[in-house]
Amino acid sequence: MAVVQVIPVMIPMLGEEEAQAAADAVRSGWVAQGPRVAQFEKEFAATVGAGHGVAVSSCTTALHLALVLHGVQPGDEVIVPSLSFIATANAVRYVGATPVFADVDLATGNLTVETIDAVRTPRTTAIIAVHQGGVPFDTVGLRKAAEGWGLALVEDAACAAGSTAYGTPAGTGAAVAAWSFHPRKVLTTGEGGMVTVDDAEAAVRLRRLREHGMNVSAADRHKSSQPVLEAYLETAYNYRMTDIQAAVGLVQLGRLAGLVAQRRELAARYHELLAGIDGVVPVRDPAYGTTNYQSFWVLLTPDYRTSRDELLAELAKRGVSARRGIMAAHLEPAYADVTPAPLPVTERITRDSLILPLHHKITEADQNHIVGVLRDLA
Repeated sequence: MAVVQVIPVMIPMLGEEEAQAAADAVRSGWVAQGPRVAQFEKEFAATVGAGHGVAVSSCTTALHLALVLHGVQPGDEVIVPSLSFIATANAVRYVGATPVFADVDLATGNLTVETIDAVRTPRTTAIIAVHQGGVPFDTVGLRKAAEGWGLALVEDAACAAGSTAYGTPAGTGAAVAAWSFHPRKVLTTGEGGMVTVDDAEAAVRLRRLREHGMNVSAADRHKSSQPVLEAYLETAYNYRMTDIQAAVGLVQLGRLAGLVAQRRELAARYHELLAGIDGVVPVRDPAYGTTNYQSFWVLLTPDYRTSRDELLAELAKRGVSARRGIMAAHLEPAYADVTPAPLPVTERITRDSLILPLHHKITEADQNHIVGVLRDLA
């Protein structure tokens, strides 16, 4: 029996430059948080239009620190989309607050002013809005509404490096944004994350929070020619990034614009190929911005004669590693104790969508094959 060649859903763009950068970091003897982390923070913040970057161990820890920074505490409610990786809701529970699930827009998968307002209560103190799958949310509308309501807005930009909103990078103008460098993301350091802020004092506190609450970083302590007696100013965390990861991230940052341009070209070709198939609605740019197509998802409508799960099974049988669409946290066992307001759009998207392969090694023949399976089952 012939072996079916599998088309992976995602392949991180990592090459010799990243390998060399990581090796150089190891050879330098400085492998923990150090000068490369500081350089990566500065360059990443500049790329996304933020004043300061604070590198951390993951986007989940970035979200946690963002909520700590805003003083979210037990008894507070934080509005989040259920339609997101479960870490978005989990971060709220880390600070003892209650996640309140809001519905999303069908086209973008993002929270809107209207869906947030529908579940807002006097106990609401913050919102976590996600740039879902790289599709930016309406930054102008949500930021204005949050300010008017007196609520902190944390931007979950896990997937959004290289996306734009209103002509600027998705992170520009965010009070606080959390980013991911997981291998499924366009820009990866293996694991790792970043918090970006414009306020200098906020950046100082975030750096303290990620490093046990110390008033001086380990890197600054090592650079000093005199003994440094550090103090621990508050109970905090060990959420640091290593210089090895940052070395890889600096190379990846140089590739970002080219990677996004390539992904958008591949997405445009998917749009052309899918145009004639009834019942398949692919993700697109919103009117106010551009997506990096970190995930290329399609929504199946009732006109499509095959269920999402049957389609995934057939794709796998024919060598295509697709994935179910974005999860809905409120349907997971971890949130069985939560009874949310009705979330019809969230439940439709999570039930009827799937993510198609999109990466730098995909070929036109691969795309033709993938779309051919969708056409056969339409």
